[in-house]
Amino acid sequence: MMHVVYPGSFDPFTNGHLDVAERASRLFDRVTIAVLENAAKKGRYLFSIEERLEIIRASTKHLPNVEVEAFQGLLAEYMRQKGLRVIVKGLRAVSDYEYELQMAHLNRQLNPEVETLFILAATRWAFVSSTMVKEIARYGGDVGRFVPPPAARALRAKFQGGN
Repeated sequence: MMHVVYPGSFDPFTNGHLDVAERASRLFDRVTIAVLENAAKKGRYLFSIEERLEIIRASTKHLPNVEVEAFQGLLAEYMRQKGLRVIVKGLRAVSDYEYELQMAHLNRQLNPEVETLFILAATRWAFVSSTMVKEIARYGGDVGRFVPPPAARALRAKFQGGN
């Protein structure tokens, strides 16, 4: 059985993230979406770890072989603790590749058992980033075409609530 980890901060979870999760779920027996809980960045996230987990679980409930959990610390150590060897990452652009290549090499140095596989973003989502989605939502724009419905509702509530 091939069990892979799809890690990220997912703040917020976008349709691009969902596309990678859906495609990974068709390729692998089990996918864990591992949501980074970085204490050093606590004030920099729009959504709390609990909110991100809830949004992702609601967005992926149609994928029976996908689970969602939080993790802290180094991804390479998380992989070691779980006994897992394959990381899946989505790539939108060359700039993503450069960063993710560095991370893949670092993770492999920290845990030689780990391999990183890349899934290219679907063309229709290649321009969508969590940062851009937050900016659109902050100014009252409609993000419904860029994020799954649970994320769109959470973004509306966050910005209409004055947070």
